[in-house]
Amino acid sequence: MCVMFPSITPKQLKIELEGPNPPVVLDVREAHELEISRLPYEVVHIPMGELAFRLGELDPASNLVVLCRVGGRSGQVTQYLLQHGFSTVRNIDGGINRWSSTVDPTLKQY
Repeated sequence: MCVMFPSITPKQLKIELEGPNPPVVLDVREAHELEISRLPYEVVHIPMGELAFRLGELDPASNLVVLCRVGGRSGQVTQYLLQHGFSTVRNIDGGINRWSSTVDPTLKQY
C-alpha cells in the first residue's frame, strides 16, 4: 500500500528557509545522527521515539517540515502529526542524504 503525504524537495526547502517566512524544521533523527550530519539552519530536534511525549513542544499551526536520514521516519512522523491536528506538515523527500546529494555535498551521507 502506498501512502501519500505532503512532501518538499531539499532544493525547495532551501529556497523556503532563505525566504521571508521560513518553515520550522523538525529533525526526528537520533542525537548521534546529528553529530554525523546536520542542516546549517536552526532546527527543532525531537527524536521520533520521543515525539508522542513531546508533542506539546510543537505548535499545531506552524509550517513544519520533517527531516530524517532518507525520508522513512519523517514520512511516518508527517502522517502522525497530520492525524494529531497539525495543519501544515511536509516530509523532506529523501531526507538529509538527498539534501547532501542535491544541495550541499559537503554534508556527510550515512
